[in-house]
Parts: sequence; structure tokens; C-alpha cells
Amino acid sequence: MEPTAPTPPDPARRSVRARRAILDATAQLIAEKGYADVTIEAIAARAGVGKPTIYRWWPSKAMVTIELLIEIAEQTTGYPDTGDFAADLRTQMQGLIAAIHPPRTSPLAGVIAEGLQNPDVARQLRELLLEPQLELFRARLRLAQQQGQFPPDADPEVALYLLYGPLHYRLLYDLGMPDAHELDTLITRALHARNEPAEPRPAPDSTSARH
Repeated sequence: MEPTAPTPPDPARRSVRARRAILDATAQLIAEKGYADVTIEAIAARAGVGKPTIYRWWPSKAMVTIELLIEIAEQTTGYPDTGDFAADLRTQMQGLIAAIHPPRTSPLAGVIAEGLQNPDVARQLRELLLEPQLELFRARLRLAQQQGQFPPDADPEVALYLLYGPLHYRLLYDLGMPDAHELDTLITRALHARNEPAEPRPAPDSTSARH
């Protein structure tokens, strides 16, 4: 019986393992040191790959981190549909809070900070992470409106700012995340997010103004 020829290595499988190792190494290093202190060299060393392997797929540390954030969002911050819209929002926001806090070891805070100085990073963050997440939020609101759990005349954009504006404000200024009571207050207000125009003020009485 002739010996079986060894199976040649599968380049695709090796690439998948390398990408996984790089993303895992990035997450570990940011959690340990903070985004600002992580380098491509450190990621390569932790992942057991060469720097050219990283640059083959990503042009910068920021882009590695954005892909990591997309993965985190897909795994932890989706919008469930249990039939209780307020509870589903609470679940999603709790997952988001767990993923982005505290600021020093938050990959999101790190990339936002870099984006303030680098327009290309800011653009990639908006296009690849923020805009798809916003569309998921809007789709979930539309479903809630169809189910009668969100007022048909409510403004989705106002609800968006009421829910997520405070989280990002607290993240960027390291003010801590909302506790359970504060989170429920945000959700309650967002569920009544009517964007009503201000009532016009009456014109002053020119006759009385002279006296």
C-alpha cells in the first residue's frame, strides 16, 4: 500500500486563523493598555504574525480596530424583538455600554479620538460602523411603530439623540455610564420623542409697549 501524500496546507484556512489572531490580539492589547498605547508592532507580536500580514488587510491600527468594533456590534449590540420594545432597547443599550466602557480601554473611544484628528478615520468610522448601526435602529423603530409600541408621529431622529447622545457624551468625558434607573428614564423619554414645532409667540402689543 502506497503511503498517502501529505495534505498541502490550506492558504485560505491559514488566512482566517491569522485574521482571527490579529483581531483577538487587538482587543486584548486595547483592554490591557488603552488604544493610544497599542502599536501595529505589538499587535503583530501578540498575534504571532509579521507586520506585512496586518498591512495586507488593513492600512492602519484604526482600521483593524474599526473591523473589531463591527464584529463587536454584530455580536453584542443587535436589536432583539421580544414583543416588548422598551425591554429590547434596554437589552441593546446594556450590550453597547458593556462594549464601549470604560473610555481608556474602549476601542470605540480610541478610534473616535483619532478620528477627530484624522478625517479619513472619521469617514471610515461613520461609513463602516455608525451608518449601518443607525439603519438597524431606524428599522427597529419602524417595526415598533407597526406593532403599536412606538408612536406613529414620533420622530426617530429625536429618539436616537435621546437614547445614544448621553452614552457618547458620558463616554468621551469619562462620566460613567447611566445606571438602571437613568437608562429606563432615557428609554421612556425616547418612546415619546415627538418633534413638535414650538408654538409661535404672540407679537408684542405696540400700544402697551409705549406706556
